[in-house]
Amino acid sequence: MDKIKLGYAPTRRSIFSAPDAIKYRGLTARRLEELGICFVDITDINEEGLLYRDEDMYKIAEKFKREKIDGLFLPHCNFGTEYECARLAKELNVPVLLWGPLDERPEADGTRLRDTQCGLFATGKVLRRFGIPFTYLTNCRLSDTVFERGLRDFLAVCNVVKTFKSIRILQISTRPFDFWTTMCNEGELLEKFNIQLSPIPMPELTNEVKKAKEDKTEVEEVMQFCRDNMEICIKDNELENVAALKVAMKRLAVKYGCKAIAIQCWNQLQSELGIMPCAANSLLNDEGIPVACETDIHGAITSLMVEAAGMGEIRSFFADWTIRHPDVDNGELLQHCGPWPISIAKEKAKLTYPLAFDYPGSITAEAKHGEVSLVRFDGDNGEYSLLLGNAKGIDGPKGIGTYLWVEVKNIKRLEAKIVEGPYIHHCVGIHKNVVPVLFEACKYIGVKPDFYDPIEEDIKAYLRGE
Repeated sequence: MDKIKLGYAPTRRSIFSAPDAIKYRGLTARRLEELGICFVDITDINEEGLLYRDEDMYKIAEKFKREKIDGLFLPHCNFGTEYECARLAKELNVPVLLWGPLDERPEADGTRLRDTQCGLFATGKVLRRFGIPFTYLTNCRLSDTVFERGLRDFLAVCNVVKTFKSIRILQISTRPFDFWTTMCNEGELLEKFNIQLSPIPMPELTNEVKKAKEDKTEVEEVMQFCRDNMEICIKDNELENVAALKVAMKRLAVKYGCKAIAIQCWNQLQSELGIMPCAANSLLNDEGIPVACETDIHGAITSLMVEAAGMGEIRSFFADWTIRHPDVDNGELLQHCGPWPISIAKEKAKLTYPLAFDYPGSITAEAKHGEVSLVRFDGDNGEYSLLLGNAKGIDGPKGIGTYLWVEVKNIKRLEAKIVEGPYIHHCVGIHKNVVPVLFEACKYIGVKPDFYDPIEEDIKAYLRGE
């Protein structure tokens, strides 16, 4: 995943100490360097490297656009010039991080050098007047833990926004007839969010599979990877088809410039290739190309958002909400035929047959336990929201396919939330708490955050640095 690049535009106001503002400009830049954060400075714009006058603001905006920054960082090194901050943010249209260092004790004569907190109040109001969404990192010291945490969370927010605004999904065939739940409004997704689909018919995929099998090198490499990392319970010719399908899907994703795939996984594919696509999906998922089953476009969008929130460090998994746990009151089975990445498995994965079909090509493995975030982007009737929540992996009966038993706070509340919509039986999970990042990202992308547990105040408290 590409590094997120911040535009670093520290600001001051003329009636407060310029030397102290310059001092904090340097201290903050050094802290960013220590944390390994990629940023574009403005020391070439004026002798102070600070934003406080209009003629410099336009030069800074031009530089940041040229450098293709992903987010704007506005440290208030003293009170700051609130209208220049707002004008710059309006020019750039990227996520904005507002922060200032904690003010020191006043001098013995009562003099105050910076009044940073007061300036943050002013800039927040003017950003609102300009209609600019922004993220606030609490007034704190550079050495405080919350400073680093807030910056890294903001980088992840920028990554979600950057990803969401450039989504293109390879749609392989139509949705299966029986899956009315996975219908989507392609035109509306494009008009509202610039989400693009690249639809191709099933024969284009099967033709690409044939080409892959003719050029055996890549297919043989995938087959060897499977033998090295899975327990193979299917025939060699079937394994070859799995590998060729994986190679073909990746080539088509590259050809159409797509970051994720939604595939009609049954039934025509089985007639053409004699396999399920689950294992091929699993292999692509492990490479950071999410694949959603049953041509679930909204599921593919969710996968990209979740992986971006996790900064690409951990793979996500595409799951069904299926049945209640037989022994745990708030337990639920997350499962799918076998497309989850094997990197999240707690055991050696088997390449075998799925639960409901007589064709080979599915992974069977239980996922690792621990904390997970469960997410779903969905919408109908012109309104879109992002379902967010947490769960923990628990023990449960043995399953088939890729599966994980989880426990939530209130299964009845979750159940009602999904049934009453706009959600369906699909979700995306990840072994990381990405809920605060996705909640904050929603303000920049025009999607409503929606919790299946009443945790909004807890999330806001976390984002405030509490």
